[in-house]
Amino acid sequence: INLRLILVSGKTKEFLFSPNDSAADIAKHVYDNWPMDWEEEQVSSPNILRLIYQGRFLHGNVTLGALKLPFGKTTVMHLVARETLPEPNSQGQRNREKTGESNCCVIL
Repeated sequence: INLRLILVSGKTKEFLFSPNDSAADIAKHVYDNWPMDWEEEQVSSPNILRLIYQGRFLHGNVTLGALKLPFGKTTVMHLVARETLPEPNSQGQRNREKTGESNCCVIL
């Protein structure tokens, strides 16, 4: 499976992986093969690299095969450095209900 990984800076790099590779395997591989032109974004550990696919963080044990990614096509994912992940299925709405906060936008 061909993955195009995008950093927050906008830099991209393509990597080839097996459907059996997990998000944690991918993070470790990218860390061990960190591209030269990503030097400014180098992280201290593969454990803080997180993949985002279709707006969701992938937990470490999720395999590419489980995502049913298309073979022969390039799949785009974001790669970010983040210590912790949000809780699975946590929604901002629940958090707002607990704190009493609301987000409002006024357009004039």
